[in-house]
Amino acid sequence: QVQLVESGGGLVQAGDSLRLSCVVSGRTFSHYAVGWFRQAPGKERDFVAAMRWSGGRTSYADSVKGRFTISRDNAKNTVYLQMNSLKSEDTAVYYCAADKVYGSRSLDYDYWGQGTQVTVSS
Repeated sequence: QVQLVESGGGLVQAGDSLRLSCVVSGRTFSHYAVGWFRQAPGKERDFVAAMRWSGGRTSYADSVKGRFTISRDNAKNTVYLQMNSLKSEDTAVYYCAADKVYGSRSLDYDYWGQGTQVTVSS
């Protein structure tokens, strides 16, 4: 079993930056992939970014490329999502997820956090 807890959401203005954190615990997850997804009201859960915990490969949705960065701190068992140049359309609940399969679909991931709200005012 893998547990994930997100934090760092909040209300910011367009153009601001925010860093989300996801603390991962449970079974050994060094071979896992970790992803960030987001869900706006009335919309489906969309892929944002993903990486392998072991490092190397990262992936981003086109809508966030060049603005968002996924990274991890092994010592803290934490995955981050650095979000810069935020736009009103980035407003959503952000979730981190983990699984052995690396992918950009929500169904690729079995383990999910509870989500953290990000609101960007224009």
